[in-house]
Amino acid sequence: MDWKLELVAVPVSDVDRAKAFYVDQVGFNLDHDQKVNDALRFIQLTPRGSACSITIGTGITDAKPGSVGGLQIVVSDVAAARAELDGRGVAVTEVQEFPWGKFVFFKDPDGNGWALQELIPRR
Repeated sequence: MDWKLELVAVPVSDVDRAKAFYVDQVGFNLDHDQKVNDALRFIQLTPRGSACSITIGTGITDAKPGSVGGLQIVVSDVAAARAELDGRGVAVTEVQEFPWGKFVFFKDPDGNGWALQELIPRR
């Protein structure tokens, strides 16, 4: 039996600002934006090509906005991904190289931390 991680809650303080950041600047696909009632709004966003999505909204999580770190996306070319994000106005670090891959890092407007990783070829 497969166990697949499908959805990760990302706590944000301003839902519309975060939605605009993830869709317009980072380039995530907007899958859903549903207001169930005044206490529950569910927005699902998915990185291009990913099987796992994030959710932001109202009434989604009790976590403090900006408290999530270590969110990671694997890309085939981290330099190209960095250039794309930089061109869209995302404050992104320079490419950093480690023995386990090349990375760039950025944060959403609340401070939730993201990494893009280019994997090194396996021997």
